[in-house]
Amino acid sequence: MMNYKDTLEYLYNVAPMFQQVGGKAYKEGLDNSIKLDAHFGQPHKKFRSIHVAGTNGKGSCSHTLAAILQAAGYRVGLYTSPHLVDFRERIRVDGVRVPQEYVVKFVEEERGFFEPMHPSFFELTTAMAMRYFADERVDVAVIEVGMGGRLDCTNIIKPCMGVITNIGMDHTQYLGDTLEKIAAEKAGIIKAGVPVVVGEVLPQTRPVFEAKAAEMKAPLLFAEELPLLEDAARGDDGVWNYHTKNYGLLQGELQGLYQVKNTRTILAALSLMVNAGLEVNADAVKKGFARVCEMTGLMGRWQVTGTEPKVVCDTGHNADGVRLVCEQLATERFRKLHVVWGMCADKDVPGILRLLPVDAVYYFTQASVKRALPAQELMTQGVSVGLQGSCYADVPAAVQAALDVAAADDLVFIGGSSFVVADWLATREKK
Repeated sequence: MMNYKDTLEYLYNVAPMFQQVGGKAYKEGLDNSIKLDAHFGQPHKKFRSIHVAGTNGKGSCSHTLAAILQAAGYRVGLYTSPHLVDFRERIRVDGVRVPQEYVVKFVEEERGFFEPMHPSFFELTTAMAMRYFADERVDVAVIEVGMGGRLDCTNIIKPCMGVITNIGMDHTQYLGDTLEKIAAEKAGIIKAGVPVVVGEVLPQTRPVFEAKAAEMKAPLLFAEELPLLEDAARGDDGVWNYHTKNYGLLQGELQGLYQVKNTRTILAALSLMVNAGLEVNADAVKKGFARVCEMTGLMGRWQVTGTEPKVVCDTGHNADGVRLVCEQLATERFRKLHVVWGMCADKDVPGILRLLPVDAVYYFTQASVKRALPAQELMTQGVSVGLQGSCYADVPAAVQAALDVAAADDLVFIGGSSFVVADWLATREKK
């Protein structure tokens, strides 16, 4: 009989994980997802769901919506990706990770069915999540898209509402090389008659969403056009104070500057909830915003993991995400900035490196995944655009090198990839 560790090794080897190996793990289309869903008795039809897509911000929005629904008294499933430290972060009920025993039992009992199909890791994980949520009798599940939307294996669901946070240039080798093409893939989650919120819109993407919503006769809201967020200001403690039209003052635990955009999207989504048969009051909204990390286990969003020196990590990893991280770094007070930086080889490495501040000291490194760009190669590219620093074989070594030289009033930032953040958080968990 397999234990939990053996089961994860089996999953990673039998169904390669995009998180680890990239394109070789990507399977286009819904055939396997439909077969798995049918095998388990279409579990996604046993609960209401909210479908969340987008280039950036979908994790923060998904977790916050789940926290609000939990605070309102619903039993809430939450399916997100990637995980940072433990696979079970992907599948939660009321913030609690799926038990190890469930993962082991699912694989042992069902491998005879799925092995001949050769499903991807994400196809298998999605099927496990839907089955678990049905077994746990959740009232509603917040389902985050893995990549794109139209052909993502979460797109078998018929949600009660959809959310598309924004469109940026990411995963272009799979989703298309223009904003319009990527928007068309994300718009693929729009279902017949199901209302959808779009968080941020661009001149290139707006017509794509309008056309798809009209085709599907789906009510469409653009969050930026709704006067739901009246003002946003950060306190000295980093907590956001949001003055809202419908809920008064909300205090937001998530500290990134980009959370203002996410908050507009969430407030617009909340305006659809009553029509979707989900009722939340102001107290639930206040609690969800103020305690999202505690209630759902969210990590890696401008997360402060140390003081004197201040240590911050953030999972922003594409051009739009990194641009927002750099804007935030520019608002921080510090004597010197130390940046621990690693990237995946399949990203726009030169373009993203050019966004980074040149007056920082860099600790180039690589995460413990096969997709990671070797640290030496990353440093070579960094130096070519004016970034100065050294390279380190792994994330813990790079962070330690930064901490060894950083003064109490310096700032150490850790990022460039979700997997760099994951390695850092895993190191802290072991201590």
